[in-house]
Amino acid sequence: MRHTSRHDAPRGERAILYLIIACDVLFWVLLAAGLAARYAKGRRRLGGALLLCVPLIDVVLLAATVLSLRDGAEPSIWHGLSAAYLGFTVAFGHDTLRWADARFARRFGGAAAEEPRPVLYGRARVRQEWRSWLRFLLAYAVGCALLLGMVWLVGGPERGALLLVWLNPLTKILLYSLVWPVIVTIRPGRAPA
Repeated sequence: MRHTSRHDAPRGERAILYLIIACDVLFWVLLAAGLAARYAKGRRRLGGALLLCVPLIDVVLLAATVLSLRDGAEPSIWHGLSAAYLGFTVAFGHDTLRWADARFARRFGGAAAEEPRPVLYGRARVRQEWRSWLRFLLAYAVGCALLLGMVWLVGGPERGALLLVWLNPLTKILLYSLVWPVIVTIRPGRAPA
């Protein structure tokens, strides 16, 4: 029977961390490759296929995390980080894709230059800030749902305590991101003279 030292477990736990890093790098690589194929090389079908692979990265990370926990891995902060990461990619991933697509279209696809953003004030500014905060709320909701699902998967809060640690920073991010919409609601600004 092999004796396991305390240094063996973190290496296995860190596999999820390395997978999160790989998924993030792969997100940007697939995004850049898909947009380069679409606009710089004129291969729209290849570019589209590569861009369709971008959301699959989240599916792979989720599946790997769930399989890791289901197969008996000790729940770690890295498993919790995957839930937080997935929450933010669900909430902000589409906007990131759209932003990058517009930049590539202008640079390589001959799209018209972007019009300058209007300076928002008043009700339009308040709506924009609250819409932005709702993205944080979506990230929070998805992250928390995944965390609670993982806690249930491992058998409850006693075994999943390290997963629940992520509720604290996720809640703080949500609350800190609420400050600006509240300030803008109180003082929305006026139209320039």
